[in-house]
Amino acid sequence: MLRQIEGSRAVAETVARCRPEVVCAYPISPQTHIIEAIGAMVKSGQLSPCEFINVESEFAAMSVSIGASATGARAYTATASQGLLFMIEAVYNAAGLGLPIVMTLANRAIGAPINIWNDHSDAMAVRDSGWIQLFAETNQEAVDLHIQAFQLAEELSLPVMVCMDGFILTHAVEGIDVPDQSDVDAFLPPYEPRQVLDPSDPISIGAMVGPEAFEEVRYLSHLRQLDALERIPVLAGEFTESFGRESGGLLHCYRTEDAETIVVALGSVLGTIKDAADARRAMGERVGVVGITSFRPFPHDAVRSALSRARRVVVVEKAFSVGFGGVLSTDIAMATHDDDLTIHTVVAGLGGRAITQHSLEGMLVDATNGRLERLTFLDLDHGIIERERDRMTATRRSGPSAENILRDLGTVASRIG
Repeated sequence: MLRQIEGSRAVAETVARCRPEVVCAYPISPQTHIIEAIGAMVKSGQLSPCEFINVESEFAAMSVSIGASATGARAYTATASQGLLFMIEAVYNAAGLGLPIVMTLANRAIGAPINIWNDHSDAMAVRDSGWIQLFAETNQEAVDLHIQAFQLAEELSLPVMVCMDGFILTHAVEGIDVPDQSDVDAFLPPYEPRQVLDPSDPISIGAMVGPEAFEEVRYLSHLRQLDALERIPVLAGEFTESFGRESGGLLHCYRTEDAETIVVALGSVLGTIKDAADARRAMGERVGVVGITSFRPFPHDAVRSALSRARRVVVVEKAFSVGFGGVLSTDIAMATHDDDLTIHTVVAGLGGRAITQHSLEGMLVDATNGRLERLTFLDLDHGIIERERDRMTATRRSGPSAENILRDLGTVASRIG
């Protein structure tokens, strides 16, 4: 039944219905409401048996999750932005040890400069860590992906990160169907670990591995990711049968059958992109949209099939590789390298900047008419950039660019003295 509920609260209730036995996290916006709600459910006895562990940092949160999972407990945590970077050593360890931890990543920009709003730079920073990364387009999909994430993680003994856009999804109140406990129980079986620390049958988890076997161990992690490519769409199909709605999978196509231009993106921006595509369709332009759900493992074959009839592809990215360009678009280019496709990277929404339908439509017009550059920063204020470049040329002690730009915009007081 649909309820008007905040996205974070819906995720918290859904995670609780997945019956985690250990939850540990350190609060950081915009993840905090998820963990606060779960903590309240544990304290009230609504989520039991479950141990909620207060830790002193994000590194400790992932470390405790690793310890809990290694002893056979179903473990969950959540983080965002700088918190993910703080736990990054343990993030790699969780994947390397093959521990099926589920984590919500409430996507938020990484500083400096300090910014608490949404983009995807945090997820991109750990894309090669060995975690499965699933991106939610809507709050309903965020809810649904968590249920699938626990089963996927535990089947393959790999950690899964469910990415949902900070504030845009986490703090949005809307109609969401939070599944009943009986429905989740019917879909998600009790956790049976592949490896467990048991005093009666002692083993070593986290052994030192030298050159004689390290490559083979890492390759096995790669094979499990490839297994996930096969299992993710199957799980999505089973979820549809059980819950009566489509959610998850490798990717979603929208009006791509005859599209000459296809826009590819991750996360909540897909809704606005679809509106822009509909508007251009009304003007006679054949535009379609592909939303990537499984970013890691990356579905090369499914992407290539989805884009096979397009003439041009525009990849809208909420992150980029400084000094290089697009991250997602690089994967798209690899998947379609033998196809006669023109691929454009459009960086947008960094640090929470609004991505409007008007700007997206203008970008699509430029793409159709051959005016779109291979790398574009949507709605970039070139005047501000030029002023700062001139300032840096004029004087050696030009000062920090972030503060200079804010003064140019009149949003902070001028320096005293």
